Amino acid sequence: MEAFTKLNGLVAPLDRSNVDTDAIIPKQFLKSIKRSGFGPNLFDEWRYLDYGEPGKDCSGRPLNKDFVLNQPRYQGAQILLARENFGCGSSREHAPWALLDFGFRAVVAPSFADIFANNCSKNGILPVVLDVKVVDQLFGEVTATPGYRLAVDLAKQQVTTPGGETFVFEIDTFRKQCLLQGLDEISLTLQHADMIRDFEERRRTQEPWLF
Repeated sequence: MEAFTKLNGLVAPLDRSNVDTDAIIPKQFLKSIKRSGFGPNLFDEWRYLDYGEPGKDCSGRPLNKDFVLNQPRYQGAQILLARENFGCGSSREHAPWALLDFGFRAVVAPSFADIFANNCSKNGILPVVLDVKVVDQLFGEVTATPGYRLAVDLAKQQVTTPGGETFVFEIDTFRKQCLLQGLDEISLTLQHADMIRDFEERRRTQEPWLF
């Protein structure tokens, strides 16, 4: 996965609490496990006025112009600002895949569903937990300021506003190092490839009837 170190990105505000993974990527899109191509169907039932189906060309679908991600000022956003309990519901890994494919590299919220936050970290998306009062402040600033951007520094565990105000966030040390180095579970396993290969060769010699 792509490493996450620093990001200075345009912010899109999603002012809804308890956004579940079925809202992030509806169930009909879970048939594929390619990890890519889900961006056009991110928040499908909110972004479009018709029913979305796998393989359907989204370029001609009727847009819900009131939905935040369809508004011109938020095009190209890389940071999603959200409310409490973001990513609740089922544990589908397609949810972070859709966010990443759309272009989001970080989500800022007062709280996340645990499995969703873990899935984000495994796919190169940084889940940032900030105090609810801070998030309220950011929503106000984003709404009032077209082109509003936040600077996120994972090494320092800081989020900085355009006005220079800095907020510190907590993150598990293991998750932090994996994100900084761009290591998912497969990459971590492959760091021990030589040991795994030696074990397999010894096993083949000692118990050849298993092979």
